[in-house]
Amino acid sequence: MSQSETNQRGPLDGVRVLDLSSVIMGPFSTQLLGDLGADVVSIEDRTGDTNRSMGPGPVPGLSGVSLNLLRNKRSVGLDLKRPAGRDALLRIAATSDVFVTNLRPGPLGRLRLTYDDVRTVRPDIVFCQAHGHPSDSADADAPAYDDIIQSASGIGELFQRQGHEPSLLPTLVADKVAGFTIASAVLAALYHHGRTGEGQHIEVPMIDVMRAFVLVEHGAGAIPEPPLDTAGYRRILTAERRPQETADGWINVLPYTDAHYHALFRAGGRAELIDDARIASRESRIANSDSLYREVAGILRQRTTAEWLTFCETEGIPASRAASLSDLVAALPLADHPRAGRYRVVPPPVRFSVTPASVRHPAPLVGEHGREVLADLGYSAAQLDALEADGVLVQPPTD
Repeated sequence: MSQSETNQRGPLDGVRVLDLSSVIMGPFSTQLLGDLGADVVSIEDRTGDTNRSMGPGPVPGLSGVSLNLLRNKRSVGLDLKRPAGRDALLRIAATSDVFVTNLRPGPLGRLRLTYDDVRTVRPDIVFCQAHGHPSDSADADAPAYDDIIQSASGIGELFQRQGHEPSLLPTLVADKVAGFTIASAVLAALYHHGRTGEGQHIEVPMIDVMRAFVLVEHGAGAIPEPPLDTAGYRRILTAERRPQETADGWINVLPYTDAHYHALFRAGGRAELIDDARIASRESRIANSDSLYREVAGILRQRTTAEWLTFCETEGIPASRAASLSDLVAALPLADHPRAGRYRVVPPPVRFSVTPASVRHPAPLVGEHGREVLADLGYSAAQLDALEADGVLVQPPTD
């Protein structure tokens, strides 16, 4: 194999991930692992993952969401409630390095697919179990979706502190932050396995992930004991922290130092504010975030977005045009899907100089690779036909 061919393989080339997860959190984590080169085998039931019907799509079973979320995966459709389906999954697990699931402890136990069950066929497996609440808590089997975890982790109160009614961030932040956490935990466990040959059980409770996420800055003065202040980082909690209106659109300008404020005040004809005590130190700028953001907003209305972007670049002030969702989508590269046609690809967000992340395989239909995966494990054509006839092995529609 040439060096150029080697370089087309991601850092997880040769790692197999068995994905028994659904909706967003688990599938997003395994998408990340797949982009890094892992062979991801995704187990779905007859109806397919929920994300396949999250919004419109060009063909049944492939929504706009799933076209990127399910890429770099091979789909095997199995009825895990049937002994033959469970046996097939365990045969895949025996060849896998990683097992990712977001099934709650109760359902996982009823399927007899716990860590102890799976390591009977692969003792050194990295088994990652991600669900809403810790398995040793009273809420271990409580259903938990992004909305529930956002509320339980204090997101709603952040809006209250800004003077609004409790609300949720209009993005699946809990699912996606947990997905990133799952992927990083799996990578750490694989590193340990590489050094010692030892597998392990990993638990990623969404609520713990989001509490830690929110409290990075919002623990603030409440972290020392005794507390020095209430929880909450003031500059972030001001309702004035938002995109600002210009003469012809919207921008976000973030003066972060006194020099930044001096430049903006001069440009906006407010030179009398240069000696204002509110910008004298970082502490005073944070304490007076509300009024300072209002001063800046008033100045920014005087010129166009383009003029302010040029000015901020010259002065070294952080600034960006406020993009729309349509802008983000329009900037994505196009690719061809064998069933769905042209679609927009969300590129992997990390860049490796030697082992690049990549989109190697388009999102599959439900069960598209079932026969392929099981045949590699030694199932004969007659056995596969029998599994299909019994409804254990699901095949995609042929039309």
